[in-house]
Amino acid sequence: METNSHTHTRRLGRSGIQVSALGFGCWAIGGEWQAPDGQPLGWGTVDDEESVRAIHRALDLGVTFFDTADVYGTGHSERVLGRALGKRRADVVVATKWGNLFDESTRTADGQDDTPAHARRALTASLDRLGTDHVDLYQLHLSDADPERAAELRDTCEEFVREGLIRAYAWSTDDPGRAAVFARGAHCAAVQHRLNVLQDAPGLLALCQESDLASINRSPLAMGLLTGKHTAGRALAAGDIRSAPPAWLPGFTADAGADPEWLGRVEALRDILTSEGRTLAQGALAWIWARSPRTVPIPGFRSPAQAEENAGALAKGPLTADQVAEVDRILGR
Repeated sequence: METNSHTHTRRLGRSGIQVSALGFGCWAIGGEWQAPDGQPLGWGTVDDEESVRAIHRALDLGVTFFDTADVYGTGHSERVLGRALGKRRADVVVATKWGNLFDESTRTADGQDDTPAHARRALTASLDRLGTDHVDLYQLHLSDADPERAAELRDTCEEFVREGLIRAYAWSTDDPGRAAVFARGAHCAAVQHRLNVLQDAPGLLALCQESDLASINRSPLAMGLLTGKHTAGRALAAGDIRSAPPAWLPGFTADAGADPEWLGRVEALRDILTSEGRTLAQGALAWIWARSPRTVPIPGFRSPAQAEENAGALAKGPLTADQVAEVDRILGR
């Protein structure tokens, strides 16, 4: 496929900010952290030097969009990303999130704060950890926050824009009605929401189209199910959130790893997703790009090899309209 700007870059909605069509999600590089009850919230142990090498590899391969959150690794993800970017900060678009409370010393997340005052404290702390004077995209991380309070936070974000602390903002939520509240703000540029070939989000994609927003896609590989690396009956390591999955994380079971029913759906799609020499993960990303020209998937990564595989999807471009229709037929939707 010829390389052109249409396939390799996307616009972050009405902000006009240009990003690579593939972003990198920095949840996993935060390392291990937990809820107060000991529920794991990370993806297991990480090697920070390996994470830095992976980020550098991604930069070399043309990835310019990195998505993190203050709570990932209770601050650790932001610190690692900031260190890895270093002098190349000006070449990239950095997105982070706020709303969750945490204790960095015990690596424990504990509670939420939806007040405007906390938003300012959180932003100041994120700028410090990231080693930067501004965040390109600041995202509310409370998916089910009260819409009236969210309207206040939207106005707070507009203040941050005026002060030069952020360039644009978004809400990370799977509810189109809530996302629409933020969409009314002049500098709202995106919605971050779950989207993958197994879990479509037509309502949110329609809102992005109507409101000129980017669709930033978390779980583009269905928490790893679309990498082909999981088999039924194989439990995951104890520090991995998927080993004791919370209710909002389908596709995994506490005792047996990946859910056989979900794996069956992945298997049914294998031939389409691995067309044109793609890996399964690359095909899953290609489906997202075909689903809407506004999509920016943000798969997680922990190694240069994962960075290379994910970035390799860019050169192969989106699936065809016929292939997307065939996916829907196979999944019965």
